[in-house]
Amino acid sequence: MPSLLITVSPGDEVPSALTRRLAGLLDDPSAGSAATASAGAAPRIVVAPTDSDAMAPDAFLARVVAALMKLERLDVEVAYVAPHVTAATGNYGLPHGDAAMRLAETGTAQQLPLIRDDAATVLVGRARHLGAAGEKLHGECIADSATIFDGTVRAVEIEPLTVEPGVRGRRARALPGGWKSGRAVQTGGTNLVVEREGELTDRVVKRSTFYRHHIDWRLVRP
Repeated sequence: MPSLLITVSPGDEVPSALTRRLAGLLDDPSAGSAATASAGAAPRIVVAPTDSDAMAPDAFLARVVAALMKLERLDVEVAYVAPHVTAATGNYGLPHGDAAMRLAETGTAQQLPLIRDDAATVLVGRARHLGAAGEKLHGECIADSATIFDGTVRAVEIEPLTVEPGVRGRRARALPGGWKSGRAVQTGGTNLVVEREGELTDRVVKRSTFYRHHIDWRLVRP
């Protein structure tokens, strides 16, 4: 059982405000939604979004982990109580609903590669590199030194891994086995936009890279 069990759910705050909220809870659990506190191991954050929240569950989990990364508190254990099956629950083999809450309270945390991008956004579920305005993407993408595409593609899908080297990517709608793995997946293009956890950023960028952070994170898993 963790020494400190703190449950957080989405609010209306921007990422910087969430970072301040988590910092305050870790410094003074009585100021927020601390569920239990007992002598023992490391503190644990229980990320518990609901279906009624405006933000997608995986997007909120990613935002919490990014906040811990910015606070340099990746020693804090994270438990994910998703309200339903998501890309992240699939990636990490997690239950959802009541079973996820039981795991959050009694499970053991494991160190996993933390995948982030060059905008300090963490990836837990799935990201896509797309062409702007619904067009095909023109450019190239590599996973370390392996080419994923060079030319034109509908989209690139990117997911974190639970093992080395940390992240993988593939052309959208690729045949099974089309994944390329590496410590980084980088796309460059003339009309590149990025979708993270189902949330699309409309701003066109020249390149986007998802890569393994130098410190792992700690996720409670079966």
